[in-house]
Amino acid sequence: MKSVHLRRVLSALLGVSLAALGVVAASPPAGAAAAPILPGPFDDSFYTPPSPLPAGKPGDVLRWRPAVPLLNVANADAWQVMYLSTNARGLPDAVTGTILVPKGKDPAQAPIVGYAVGTQGPAFKCTASKAMERGTLYDQPAINDSLSSGFAVAVTDYEGYSPTTTPTYITGQSEGPAVIDSVRAAQNLPAAKLAKTAKVIFQGYSQGGGGSMWAGEKQPTYAPELNVVGVVAGGVPADLTEVAKGLDGYIGFGFLAFAAVGLDAAYPDLKLDSFLNDTGRQQLNDAKKNACVAELLLNYSFKKISDYTTSNPLGTPQWQARLAQNKLGANPPRVPVFQYHASTDEIVNTPQAEALHRTYCAAGVREQWQTYLSDHATGILAGNGDAHQWIVKRFAGEQAPSNC
Repeated sequence: MKSVHLRRVLSALLGVSLAALGVVAASPPAGAAAAPILPGPFDDSFYTPPSPLPAGKPGDVLRWRPAVPLLNVANADAWQVMYLSTNARGLPDAVTGTILVPKGKDPAQAPIVGYAVGTQGPAFKCTASKAMERGTLYDQPAINDSLSSGFAVAVTDYEGYSPTTTPTYITGQSEGPAVIDSVRAAQNLPAAKLAKTAKVIFQGYSQGGGGSMWAGEKQPTYAPELNVVGVVAGGVPADLTEVAKGLDGYIGFGFLAFAAVGLDAAYPDLKLDSFLNDTGRQQLNDAKKNACVAELLLNYSFKKISDYTTSNPLGTPQWQARLAQNKLGANPPRVPVFQYHASTDEIVNTPQAEALHRTYCAAGVREQWQTYLSDHATGILAGNGDAHQWIVKRFAGEQAPSNC
C-alpha cells in the first residue's frame, strides 16, 4: 500500500508540474465547461461525488488526477476522472473512469473507443479503475489492442462505485449514459487533447456488452454530437428477465443477486429489502462490502432466489416494469454493429442475445452476428481478435459487413 501511495504522490507532483507548465490548463474544447486545473484528491475520497452536484452538462469533468502507473497497459498516458452523467431516472449523477491516450500519436487525430467493462462486483474495491491499477482487469487485452493501434480509450467505472454507494449493476438506463459520457469527458479533459470530431466506437463484453449496446441505442438522442461509427458488443444481457431464468439455482446465481441489488440501487421504488429474509439481508450486505467476481461465483453458486427472500420480487408489477425499461431493442443503433456470443454461454444465455440480433436486423441495422465455441468467461478472449479487427476497419472507413 505504501508503494501505491508513493506513486500517487509522484503522480500528483507530476500533475501539478504539468499544470504549472500550462499543459492541463489549456483552453477546453468549444462548448465544454473548463476542467479543474489542479489534480486531486489522491485518496479514495476521489470517488465520492460532491454534494450537491455542481451545475453542468453530461460529460463535464468534475475532477481528475494522473493515474497510477499501470504495469500491464500499453504505452499510454492515463488519467482518472470524475464526470457528470445521467442516472436511470434521468437525474444528474457523477461517475468515475479512466482516460488513456497512446503515446507517440497525435491525440487530435486519435479515434476514441468508449470501453464498457464487464462485471467487476458490488464492493468498492472491485471498481474497474482500481482493478486496472492492480493489473487484474480482465478487459485489459481488448483495451491494450486499441491503444496499440493508436486509439484513445475511455473506460467508465459505471454509476455507484464509491465508498458509500452501491453500483447500479446491469441497469442499462444508467450504463448507457455512463459509457457515452466517458467519451465526452475524454474530449473535455484538456490534458488528453482529443478532438470533438473524433470517430467513436462503443465496445464491451458481458455487462460491458450491454453497456456498449445501451450507449449505441441512446446516443442518437442523448449525444447526437458524437461522431459514432459503430458498436461492438459481446455476451450481451439484452433481456434481463430471460437471463435471470438461466441463473436461478445455477452456477451464476451470484450475478442474479448482484443484478437485483443493482436495479434496487437504481430504482428506490423497488424496495428489495422488503422481499428479503434474514439470510438475504445478511449475505447481500456482506456482498456489497466484500464481493468481486470470484466471490460471486464461489459463495453464491447454485443458490436460489427462494433462499434469500420471503417472496420473489422479479414477478411483481414494479419489478417487471423496471426490467422492461432495461430491455434492449426498442431503439436500435443507427450505426453498424458487431455482436458476438459464446455458443455454450452458461451465464448470459445465447438465445436472448440472438433475439436481439434478429430485432436489429429487422430494423435495418447493419449487423454482423458471430458465435464462438466457448463458455461465457472464455468468450471474451475468443471474440477479441475479430472485435478489434472490426474496430480497425470501421475507423479506417471501410463498409461494415452484415449477415442479417
